[in-house]
Amino acid sequence: MHPLPAATVPEQRWLRAVALGGQGFYSGARAELTRLQREVTEGPLASFAASTEASLLRQLGWHRQAAAHDGRAFALARSAASRSAASWSAEDAARLVEAQCDALTGLAADALGCGRLGLSRRLLAQCAERLRVAGTDDTAFWRQRIRLHWVTAETALASGDFATAKDHAAQASVRADRGPSVRHRVKSDLLRAASSTGDADLGQARALAVDVSQRCAEHGLVPLRWAAAMLANGIGADTGADRVRDECARIVISRGGRFATTPN
Repeated sequence: MHPLPAATVPEQRWLRAVALGGQGFYSGARAELTRLQREVTEGPLASFAASTEASLLRQLGWHRQAAAHDGRAFALARSAASRSAASWSAEDAARLVEAQCDALTGLAADALGCGRLGLSRRLLAQCAERLRVAGTDDTAFWRQRIRLHWVTAETALASGDFATAKDHAAQASVRADRGPSVRHRVKSDLLRAASSTGDADLGQARALAVDVSQRCAEHGLVPLRWAAAMLANGIGADTGADRVRDECARIVISRGGRFATTPN
């Protein structure tokens, strides 16, 4: 919903930035992150802030610039983790794992956007290993596990491996359906649609792309709707998809987003 409740503590400021970014309010999201990074300069929350800043850039195609922020996010998380274990509660220790995984999947997505598929796979393997070491509870770190499946699916798609992409997109969708986030469910289904474009029959891909676009409109997820409309237009799923794509792009720009015009 918009407008969002006001933030009274740094954690809420980060959550506001995430929500604003998901709906394409880029200026508002950056303003929250700027305030947050003045208030918190170390620990998991500082790392989350840097990862979120990277995500805002990556959504618009600025992969090289995003990598600098993701690198800073990983450095912050690693620095905090290197301190004495007695310095952190169990909750803080778990959040450090989350922060490291967010940074690693972000860096993998940045590498993918720059065409460095091998590096992306290595970073994803590091993330998977951190989650393995963190424990066997399959329900823990739900967001990090979904994001790992997302970027693994995207990397597979970039190399033409539709079977692997489909598998990871499906796993992301199953996990997202059990979680609290509408955006994670919608994005997982968008990846299912993209992964189905390797099928001889594009019926499922087209139906999913249209469904995702409609759900994005319902929940105000403008950046995801822009991506869904591009996919729908590319596979002939919706005759009006080009108009939806262009309208979403205009909204993003009006809210402070700036698309990369050249490969990054």
